[in-house]
Amino acid sequence: MTQFGRTFRLVCDEPAIPVVEGLLREQGFDFEPEPFFAYARRLVREPFPLGESLAARFGLIYIQDRSSMLPPLTLAPPTGASVLDMCSAPGSKTSLLSRLVGPRGFVFASEPSADRLATLRANLRRTGSVNTATAKAMAQDLPFADGVWSHIQLDPPCSGWGTVDKNPKVMEVWSGSKTAPLVSLQKTLLQKAADLLEPGGTVLYSTCTTNIEENEDQVAWALGALDFDLEPLAKPAGFVFEPPHRPGLDGVLRVAEGSDGQGFFLARFVKRGEASASPVAPAQKRDLPGTRLNLARMLGGDGLDLTRLPRGEVFDFGGKAFFLHERALDLMPGSLRWQGFPLGKVAGKGDRIKFTPGPLARMLLTEDPAQASCDVFEAEDIEVLERLFTGQSVQFKAGRGSVGLYYRGLPVGWLARKGGRVLWAAK
Repeated sequence: MTQFGRTFRLVCDEPAIPVVEGLLREQGFDFEPEPFFAYARRLVREPFPLGESLAARFGLIYIQDRSSMLPPLTLAPPTGASVLDMCSAPGSKTSLLSRLVGPRGFVFASEPSADRLATLRANLRRTGSVNTATAKAMAQDLPFADGVWSHIQLDPPCSGWGTVDKNPKVMEVWSGSKTAPLVSLQKTLLQKAADLLEPGGTVLYSTCTTNIEENEDQVAWALGALDFDLEPLAKPAGFVFEPPHRPGLDGVLRVAEGSDGQGFFLARFVKRGEASASPVAPAQKRDLPGTRLNLARMLGGDGLDLTRLPRGEVFDFGGKAFFLHERALDLMPGSLRWQGFPLGKVAGKGDRIKFTPGPLARMLLTEDPAQASCDVFEAEDIEVLERLFTGQSVQFKAGRGSVGLYYRGLPVGWLARKGGRVLWAAK
């Protein structure tokens, strides 16, 4: 019952790959590595929907079309880079960018739709993308100063003709002159990206359509209207590519109809000029509406491994604790309402203020359960994980505070303790 070309990527560090793959295989899944990315896998056996697997539900894998992985991989931001993701939901590319730049790096993601923003934030939380921040905003209206970003990912709204296998009516819905508003919006977003990009910086433009107007014609327009040079892209292994459908655009990538994965188009631009030796002036800030927290000194903080958080601050906003990356604190202008990464809940006042980590805040668990300072529940078989995920409680010693959940040494998340039992409380 495997869907042709169905792919996913592992959301773990390299040492944990055997554990996550073993968890999938114990539930009957089989897969093979993809040649273009060390963490990408292609299903060859799917006994039930992959999204219902324990690995997916605990955020240890992310289901993603193989072509959809190409934009972050071809933008290729270095470790420690700051990246603007202009059109982000549902978060597939955002969370991959988060992995690529690492804890010292930072990714800001914008999305104008409230429903899609909720999906974006849920996916970032599930994948543990703690080095991200999000905002409900139209990308063309983002109030950042010009030249702030070194790397920008722009995957704008498009006609989606490359997804016809999954959306058979897409070419009917977006036919003829119906694409004109999309083409206009894409130009607006390209102009905005050019403004926000620093000289020498890189923007990756991509679409999931085969429409020349939204692909090669947009590249030609950008090269003529904006301070952009086209940077040729190497062809990732495992794909079949077509030549560009307009002359003089060598270096763009167009995933061919006969290739596995969705139809995709990619172009990478570099802004002309050299980066300024003097840093861009810091954003005009306002006092944050929350309260700064010191988790180490709070009730419930003694069992946390705070060394695994990037540099930044933790704030209480209405009883919810959010991590704010230091880059976010430097870059976010005061006129923009934004949100950091949710870590858990806060209750009480004064000396009795208590922090409770969220079930998916596994970045607050030490990587080695033997070194953990909190109580630890180590699951060695999938039956226990299945019971926990279906809402059943499991017997454990009585005590206080949340309990770290590990599966064969891999940090999975936090369990709530109810007397002498523990349960998984994630929604």
